[in-house]
Amino acid sequence: MREVRRTVPAPEDLGTAVIGVPTGSDLELDLRLEAVMEGILVSGSVRGRAVGECVRCLEEVVEDVDAPVQELYVYPERARAAVEDGDDEEEIRELDGDLVDVEPVVRDAVVPALPFRPVCSPDCPGLCPQCGARLADPENADHSHEVLDPRWAELDRIKDVLDDRKES
Repeated sequence: MREVRRTVPAPEDLGTAVIGVPTGSDLELDLRLEAVMEGILVSGSVRGRAVGECVRCLEEVVEDVDAPVQELYVYPERARAAVEDGDDEEEIRELDGDLVDVEPVVRDAVVPALPFRPVCSPDCPGLCPQCGARLADPENADHSHEVLDPRWAELDRIKDVLDDRKES
């Protein structure tokens, strides 16, 4: 068994449309490599920092990510046998000589660990649907709009006409 601790730059597109680990930022790999009958078992964790936007108010969200990793890298002859037995070729991770490509495994671990709908705080009120003001800002504490239901607009117009007649 061999333990490996490395800090590596994050690959491109490590995330979703609303949150992800910025390209080139540090990812900490804490891995154990164990020789098993079929190949090399890689297990451990990946840690990094994801940056995105709050889905309610569009403010920046920073999330620490700590994702577990476990994947079996098989010897080439075992991979061929597994494919012949009907296993999906894309799901089999194969050793390349003495090398292990952990990028696909890191991607498979980190992306599902990211929040699906990141928020800046659990009670974020979001944006005003009328004007787009951020409702969490202190200056918008008593923010409101007088919104008239368009279905009542004609009655409101008639009321204004009657009020004008009474005044004249």
